[in-house]
Amino acid sequence: MTESQTYSFFLGCVMPNRFPNVEASIRLVLPKLGIELEDLEGASCCPAPGVIRSFSEPTWLALASRNLALAEMAGHDLLTGCNGCYGTFKETLSEIREHPERLKEVQSVFKGMGLKFKGEVEAKHLIEIIYELDPENIKKRLTKSLEGIKVGVHYGCHLLKPSKNRPWGQTQRHTFLDELVELTGATSTKYKDKFLCCGAGGGVRGSQVAVSVDIAKEKLDNLLEVGVDCIVNVCSFCHLQYEASQVQLNKELGEKKYQIPVIYYTQLLGLAMGLDPMELGLGVHMISTQPLLDKILGK
Repeated sequence: MTESQTYSFFLGCVMPNRFPNVEASIRLVLPKLGIELEDLEGASCCPAPGVIRSFSEPTWLALASRNLALAEMAGHDLLTGCNGCYGTFKETLSEIREHPERLKEVQSVFKGMGLKFKGEVEAKHLIEIIYELDPENIKKRLTKSLEGIKVGVHYGCHLLKPSKNRPWGQTQRHTFLDELVELTGATSTKYKDKFLCCGAGGGVRGSQVAVSVDIAKEKLDNLLEVGVDCIVNVCSFCHLQYEASQVQLNKELGEKKYQIPVIYYTQLLGLAMGLDPMELGLGVHMISTQPLLDKILGK
């Protein structure tokens, strides 16, 4: 595919429906880094890597391939800001490349739909694209140091695993997101069970909310213990899990014990660029970001 810094932007389901504020931050920040986005017209659900695939793998593969085909026909690689969508597309590409007969099955489904698909497109997570940029060039765009801000980094599962389909290698202690956080001057704070699942994926949040919230609570308690100012994530579903779980836990407790702001990486980076917090969508979170903003803006 083209080496242009223009990508077909795959929104997924959760981001545009639950977190248009996160979407706004992506659309605002990425062009300032030289990354242009074109909306992927006609896209559907990715679909989810755990639930739908477990019911019908051929359906999952065809739906995922259709989204990839739309990007391929547009002439751009696909960019997503959701770990689950990223996992679906990376695993779909691996499947059709390792098993050419699967690609032929998909192409057969596409007959009569006006879709052409060779499987030559690439799927990238936006954090992967940012990490590939020259860090010095990123620093040149920063106007506000976030020194003194303690961040709890959450990677998420599908961003990292399975390692054979990811660009990060097989280490069990990844640092790329920590490095990008610290470019802003903030500190990525060590905490227990940093690479623990958020607890939402695989249909857990949809079918067993109490179990899902309990998993999130374990990590939230660890983050409270080290006193972070915010959680930084790169997945709209993980974002939902940590915000909604804090709301639920506070409701059950009858007090606001869990008040850790949950922000997406482009929101953090946008603050370091000196962008308006409201334009970055930081005024419409389930958990107020005001304490974080007050600390950054010196109020």
